[in-house]
Amino acid sequence: MTVLVVGASGATGRLLVTHLLEMGKTVKIIVRSSDNLPTAVKNHENLSIIKASVLDLSETQMKEIVRDCTAVASCLGHNLTFKGIYGRPRRLVTEATRRLCQAIQQNRPADAVKYVLMNTTGNQNRDLNEPISFAQKCVIALLRLLLPPHVDNEKAADFLRTEIGQTDRFVEWTAVRPDGLINEGQVTNYEIHPSPTRSAIFDAGSVSRINVGHFMASLIIDIDIWRNWQGQMPVIYSTEK
Repeated sequence: MTVLVVGASGATGRLLVTHLLEMGKTVKIIVRSSDNLPTAVKNHENLSIIKASVLDLSETQMKEIVRDCTAVASCLGHNLTFKGIYGRPRRLVTEATRRLCQAIQQNRPADAVKYVLMNTTGNQNRDLNEPISFAQKCVIALLRLLLPPHVDNEKAADFLRTEIGQTDRFVEWTAVRPDGLINEGQVTNYEIHPSPTRSAIFDAGSVSRINVGHFMASLIIDIDIWRNWQGQMPVIYSTEK
């Protein structure tokens, strides 16, 4: 099994890569720089590093990169700087998702490739008509106006829901929605729910990045977990102690 990870140098992405390597999988990553990767990861014999910006790759290059992959995981996000939030590319996550899925489709693999997207609880799963309060709707509307990364997350998930859908022959997907990301040193107990069990705005929970990486790796590796959440947008919380 070969897994492609984009956003692998980020705080969650590098933990996902570590989990996959520890599980004995072959991993490819696309990064502009490998400086943020732990030395043990960077020098791992099962890791291939492609130094590039994912949106700068040509269609031909993208198709070749995903050709032997059984899964693709995206931990892409925007840097929390003025340029990262308001600069270009404003649709980094959406465009990467679209181009990677189209590259998979063009390769016409014999077996469907898994696409695992890291998303956010601030984004509703509109397939389920998840109820939220009027106050939260107002805040989300404001976020759409003021924070381009929020719209990017919404559009990336919407691409999977509406363009790939539930019956695509070549791409299967899951969009993982963490709430209140925090840093922890090891995997702890966590809960997975089809929809948020609390308000992402007014009563946010928390989940460690290492738990998110572990769940994303488990989706890729464990067929039963995949079948349970395929085509859905599961929400992950660390279990309260």
